[in-house]
Amino acid sequence: MQRRTFAALAAASLAAPYALAQDRTLRIWVGFPPGGSADVIARLLAEKLRASLGQNVLVENKPGAAGRLVLGELKRMPPDGQNLVLSPSGAMVIAPWLYSNIGYDPVKDFTPVSRLVTFDFAVTAGPGAPQGDLKSVLAWMKANPGKANYATSGAGTVPHFAGLLLSQAAGVQLTHVAYRGGAPAAQDLIGGQIPLMVDTASETIEHHKAGKVRILAVTGDQRTRALPDVPTLKEQGIDMAADAFFGLYGPPGMPADVVARIDRAVGDALKDPAIQERIYGFGLVPNHAPAAELAATQVAHLKRWETPIKSSGFKAE
Repeated sequence: MQRRTFAALAAASLAAPYALAQDRTLRIWVGFPPGGSADVIARLLAEKLRASLGQNVLVENKPGAAGRLVLGELKRMPPDGQNLVLSPSGAMVIAPWLYSNIGYDPVKDFTPVSRLVTFDFAVTAGPGAPQGDLKSVLAWMKANPGKANYATSGAGTVPHFAGLLLSQAAGVQLTHVAYRGGAPAAQDLIGGQIPLMVDTASETIEHHKAGKVRILAVTGDQRTRALPDVPTLKEQGIDMAADAFFGLYGPPGMPADVVARIDRAVGDALKDPAIQERIYGFGLVPNHAPAAELAATQVAHLKRWETPIKSSGFKAE
């Protein structure tokens, strides 16, 4: 009896660490409040990953500093694959050129896991702009420099600098007006307080469909599925393009096999037609790529934005 009891206790003690390991929770951190596109994508992924990885997956929101706060914390977390950040590319490729002490190195301080989606931006006119195509609106702005303003969801964002590139490519001096988020910018656009907005299509696409505003162009190399009738800037004779992406990152030093396991599960999740439709509905494109490709994309975007940002003279506070 004693031998059987000892054997049972020994088996239980050996099984306990395994059970605890199986119960470990994967947390996907999002550096923005609930309800935005990053948060929605994280929750769509979490639902699928719970089944494919066989563990609990939670989405945690930790907003602050346009997504930089949570990245600063991620780099100090253990590299065991239990903490990941879903980050927009701006925090990785724009912010490093704006801040003298950003708190992290975008290349050295993280482990790339998966690229999730890619997207471009919408150039949207409100009732404060005249009717007509983009060139007509830009011509009106050139003739009325006091009204040549464009809104974005914030200073130092990808849309901010995409607007500057648009200004240069179109030969029209546009003045940037930064808002604290896309929603208040869109409301002022609808209200006629500002004539033009450059931001993700998700901020204005429903208002465009309702006839409250007009998306005049998208900034990608190709038309977007969510707006098939809206031409690109290049189709309208403006030689400029800008795009961005969402990536999934872990702390530095994550083992390659852990990265590969999570990436495979993410890739499978992004093949789900229901998830793809939700992502397309935001004006984004499900565009999975593994760790190496995410890293290469990030480096390419980091180099691409260096000159426009430095030449703009903009300094983050």
